Amino acid sequence: MLPRPLVGALAAVFALLNTLFWAVPLYLAAFARIVVFPFATLRDSCNRAATRFAEAWITTNNVALDLLHSTKWIVRGLDRLDPGASYLVNSNHQSWTDIVVLQRVLNRRVPFLRFFIKQELIWVPVLGIAWWALHFPFMKRYSAEKLARHPELRGKDLETTRRICARLRGTPVSIMNFLEGTRFTQSKHDAQKSPYRHLLRPKSGGFAFVLGAMGDQFKSMLDVTIVYPLARPTFGSFLNGRVPLVVVDVRERAIPAEMRLGDYAGDPAFRLRFQKWVGEIWDDKDALIERLLNEHAGASLAKAVNA
Repeated sequence: MLPRPLVGALAAVFALLNTLFWAVPLYLAAFARIVVFPFATLRDSCNRAATRFAEAWITTNNVALDLLHSTKWIVRGLDRLDPGASYLVNSNHQSWTDIVVLQRVLNRRVPFLRFFIKQELIWVPVLGIAWWALHFPFMKRYSAEKLARHPELRGKDLETTRRICARLRGTPVSIMNFLEGTRFTQSKHDAQKSPYRHLLRPKSGGFAFVLGAMGDQFKSMLDVTIVYPLARPTFGSFLNGRVPLVVVDVRERAIPAEMRLGDYAGDPAFRLRFQKWVGEIWDDKDALIERLLNEHAGASLAKAVNA
């Protein structure tokens, strides 16, 4: 068995080289799309090619991690997913590792997973242009202070996001949203006085923002619960292969029609109904995490001791 630091170094180097490798055909597909922009059929072909390159990038990352790591994966709820449908994907959030987990579990089982990204992140080397090429929804959010000074900007962020998301219409899409808005830590949990044992308070406003922009396109919501029975890993510990077990539960939930089109910011009654709906989802998720931890903690500990 290779030393853990060496495993982590190999995993990091491979991920970097793999990203650079697949960025080349992805950039070429994006350039071709610009050239053939007036021709819808050719433009759509370029979009599909870019997506296939991104899916291949994830697949090769997964293969490398399987070769380097001895992590056991227990995944439930993938049997009825439809790669031709559009989904809003929701998950609890504990670590940057969650993104790798979601990509691994859902890659090629649902449409390519996209995230809402802050507009400033387009300048991230290599990945920024890749996100743009893959039609990730870049959004510009205004602070409460700026809106107070410039009330004419109120609602502009939603209008901009809707316009950007219109590019994805007619194409199956999966949009990822972390309802907690940030990674779970015990200090954040305590500061919030969260009523949940394993979760931070959900940020319903951001969730409503996504549904307001694209709600009529989603078939349903995929409610993903990620559990690391031994301990919440850092991304570094994951690269080093120090995560003995990952448990993922995927549940498809209907999105009530009234939750797709309401005005969260301007309608207090709708806001209360929306928060109640999200709260029920969060109650279920908190109880599920507790059950999964109790179910798998012993096996995970034994695996870690024997590793």
